[in-house]
Amino acid sequence: MKSSGKLGDNIIATSATAPFFGVANGADVGLSAPENRKGDAVRCWVASLSGFQKEALVVSARSGLMWRFVSDEGAYLNGHNEAPCPLAFLTTGMISSYMNEITALAARQGVELRKLRLIQDNFYTMKGSMRNRTMIGGALPVELEVEVDCDLDDGALNQLLADAIHASPLNGLMRGKLPSLFTLTKNGAPLASAEAEQLDGPPVPDPIGADPKATATDLTLIERHGMTPKKAIQGGTAGAATSLTDEQDRTLNPGAICTMGEDGLKVIEQRLYSPHGNIFRFLSDEAPGAGGQGRAPDAVSLVSAGIGFCFMTQFGRMASMEGLDLPRYSIVQDTHFSLGGASGGTGEAGTADPVETHVHLVTKESDDTTRDMLDVSERTCFLHAFCRTDLKTKLKVTRV
Repeated sequence: MKSSGKLGDNIIATSATAPFFGVANGADVGLSAPENRKGDAVRCWVASLSGFQKEALVVSARSGLMWRFVSDEGAYLNGHNEAPCPLAFLTTGMISSYMNEITALAARQGVELRKLRLIQDNFYTMKGSMRNRTMIGGALPVELEVEVDCDLDDGALNQLLADAIHASPLNGLMRGKLPSLFTLTKNGAPLASAEAEQLDGPPVPDPIGADPKATATDLTLIERHGMTPKKAIQGGTAGAATSLTDEQDRTLNPGAICTMGEDGLKVIEQRLYSPHGNIFRFLSDEAPGAGGQGRAPDAVSLVSAGIGFCFMTQFGRMASMEGLDLPRYSIVQDTHFSLGGASGGTGEAGTADPVETHVHLVTKESDDTTRDMLDVSERTCFLHAFCRTDLKTKLKVTRV
């Protein structure tokens, strides 16, 4: 069950539609924001384009802003490497959120942070056999290094940074265990799930035919740079199609480096160490009224896109490995976050609700196989594992 050659057409490269942009006609694309029940709620529609290439529209209930993203995979999944992989989006959104809370808390306490730079590493695992249905994705603790020049003593500085980490809305996905909830639709008709936990409520429709238009901007929101520097990672992989083998025991390591630009935009260099891949430079900004100007995607929109992209990849991977009929598949995903404890002024740790995902599959496979596709995709999704695993961020402080 190992394939060779790139999968699907390189639609991202040949499309007349720009890969990343703010959507000007959000009210016309058939995707509305969910009810805002905690402080911010994000709805994310993700659809397959070709092979492992996917597009997403992400809309925030708090700001009303909508963003369009695309994602691709590299040689490890026989992808075209035309856009960031799914894990890149969560890593980028996470480090952006940490920067939001660190700078906001420092400002509230009247603390000057000089030469501030964040360096983050996320780690995931994939173990078991697809054929034997023992394959499962896992998430490991996050490592965050904060480089800074500051007048606080070590104890006070460490406390400020630890409080800021807990204030991030991402804290809600990491602390405790949040099993995700699903609805399943096959060929337009609802289908009860098997192992995946059923969401109580009707499916959110698939906005098929959405045609987003870009807002005018001179910013390049995401751009590809060179290859990520190599580093030794126990269980790491780099070879072509390694993620398509039946039996796996590997460790994935996406990372990111975040600094604040003079214009107030967060500049994030996202790196893929294992499986070895490209660097992508992201810009991130919060919405007006949330500490930014809405010039680039906000932190939780990037996080939500990452979860949706990663889950969708698992459907494509399973269909490719097992030769299943799956000509079209898409999801509508809702994520609910509290405001940041510092950036949102709550003074509390960030919280989140379980991810809610409405799965839409077009397939000639049986109902049981359709349910199996959902169950396997949930078990092998790194970012649903991230949500259902109690995780901590390991903090390291380096004075510069």
